Amino acid sequence: MTNYWLIKSEPDAFSWDQQVANGIEPWTGVRNHTAKLNLKAMKKGDFCFFYHSNIGKEIVGIVKVAKEAYPDPTAEAGGWVCVDMKAFKPLKHAVTLAAIKLDTRFTDMALLRQSRLSVGPVSAEHWAMLCEMGGVHV
Repeated sequence: MTNYWLIKSEPDAFSWDQQVANGIEPWTGVRNHTAKLNLKAMKKGDFCFFYHSNIGKEIVGIVKVAKEAYPDPTAEAGGWVCVDMKAFKPLKHAVTLAAIKLDTRFTDMALLRQSRLSVGPVSAEHWAMLCEMGGVHV
């Protein structure tokens, strides 16, 4: 069974364009325990929305988990993990945080309930709606 996620990156630190150029990229630097548990729950083949935080505040693309959780090489102390993400496809239309907030069907989405969480789950229902808003089908 495929699970769905949303991962956030500040585009001035690591953008969608960089993800596409790199192909497969380790998703490192997560230092929140809830986000770490979400990374550990990811399975190879799961899909994730790639969200630009701070600048843009919008979903811009989709990545696929290429390698499940392993020790994060950027962590000084043990216990932190990363996963490898592979660029899958861009959204035809970016889906902004403002648009998501305006739609009452998303009120229980982790993106809105835990706005500072960098890695969060997305329900299959929300995934389908957001894909439709972005003009893609997965």
